[in-house]
Amino acid sequence: MGKNSLAKKERQRILLEKLEDDPFLTDEELSEIFQVSVPTIRLDRLELGIPELRQRIKDVAELNYSKVKSLQSSEIVGELIDLKLGQSGISILETEDSMAFERTKIVRGHFIYSFAESLAIAVIDANVALVGVANIKYKIPVYSNTKLIAKAEVKRRLDNKYIVWVKIYRKEDEVFRGKFILVSIENSNNS
Repeated sequence: MGKNSLAKKERQRILLEKLEDDPFLTDEELSEIFQVSVPTIRLDRLELGIPELRQRIKDVAELNYSKVKSLQSSEIVGELIDLKLGQSGISILETEDSMAFERTKIVRGHFIYSFAESLAIAVIDANVALVGVANIKYKIPVYSNTKLIAKAEVKRRLDNKYIVWVKIYRKEDEVFRGKFILVSIENSNNS
């Protein structure tokens, strides 16, 4: 038992380091890294007071939502995990069966587009923005129950126009890319 408890303490120490480096590792990914069962990882997390993945994502996202000027947090598709306003942003979306075509289980394009569009709008430094032009490409099909990561980068700003590139990945595979030209509509009236 002495050897096991030392191994456990060492595993828990390394687990903390791994989750500091990447708080979005799943229990399944951690079990593969440590070559232990998923329940063992869950017990380690509980003992260390580390919340489950969904809560870790929400905690990080809540910090970033307050920075967004152009959208309400409820209007952002996915979980905003990193935001440098006017520069870049990262968001995560866990796809589910309700987003997919029933027969093929392929996620419908409008969910992927909305994920990219909301990140592009969130990342720019403007109070009100609309998509003027979107040049998009769906590269490979995305199946339901897949975790997607979107990365946005503001490439250029010209007066009230922003050029934002968004790339969406499934693990290392790029599944979507889009170039958005966003128009900032400051001081607009509804009259």
